[in-house]
Amino acid sequence: MFLTVDTELMWRHHAARLPVDALFARSFEPAGVGVSHMLETLSRYGLKACFFVDPMPALVFGLGHVRRVVETILAGGQEVQLHLHPNWSGAAVGDGGATYSRFQMVEYTRDDQTALIGGALDLLMAAGAPRPVAFRAGSYAANDDTLRALARHGIAYDSSHNGSEHPWPSQIDLSIRQIAPVERLGVIEVPVTLIEERPGQMRNFQICALSLGEMRAALDHALARDHAAVTIVTHGFELANRSGTRLNAVHVRRFEGVCAALAERADAMPTVHFADLPALRTGHADTPLSPDPLRTRWRQAEQLWSNLVAERVG
Repeated sequence: MFLTVDTELMWRHHAARLPVDALFARSFEPAGVGVSHMLETLSRYGLKACFFVDPMPALVFGLGHVRRVVETILAGGQEVQLHLHPNWSGAAVGDGGATYSRFQMVEYTRDDQTALIGGALDLLMAAGAPRPVAFRAGSYAANDDTLRALARHGIAYDSSHNGSEHPWPSQIDLSIRQIAPVERLGVIEVPVTLIEERPGQMRNFQICALSLGEMRAALDHALARDHAAVTIVTHGFELANRSGTRLNAVHVRRFEGVCAALAERADAMPTVHFADLPALRTGHADTPLSPDPLRTRWRQAEQLWSNLVAERVG
């Protein structure tokens, strides 16, 4: 079990010209349900999680805020691995997002990606993180050149392949149904887990994307079929509304519920850190959970409530 938290500065808050302290607070600790809340919940349930931290905003705002996030995660007993949104490499303080570099890693050449990853590694370690062994591209925007660049830097694991985001921006040359770890181009690819929402249509295992019923069903499906791995995604800001001004009660309940479900299944499906260098079965024939119209309709009703009520600006 890989429970992963993409931890990043939100571009929308930068574009809204929020003051720097508010920008970081609403990205990392929004409404009291950000990184610190997640760490407390994980500790209460005895779970391990990987926080994929994007250090690139340090190029704009300095290392201080990124260092505090890294220190908080490490003090909470969890791991920090590398996340990367390259657009920050061309950003500037206070311009409302007017200047930026290309947003997606797949828009860069292999050499450019290699340089971006090298620079981000240096920034993250300067912020106090141990040398990363795992990577996820921002927006899952990776291709085979990304994997080659990671291998050049000695990063053992990538977790960018997301079949529900293929062909744009997730472009690693694997089947959209690939959810089992696989060795590819010098790294082990650990795809985001998917369920099949409708025949041929995938939905990723993310706190804001699936109902708790769907998540529990996906876990039971993986356990019953002896899947090699399950990879869950959330974000450090995902339990709050989009403005970061109040909690999203639907997402808070889902996160609490999936943590409880993982704790219940801990003996058979233990959560691990990438830094544990777990022995993964590669090339396993794992398959996404099949569609269930009743589960889908329940989630759609829940999402409607979330969007109309829980996401209102408070």
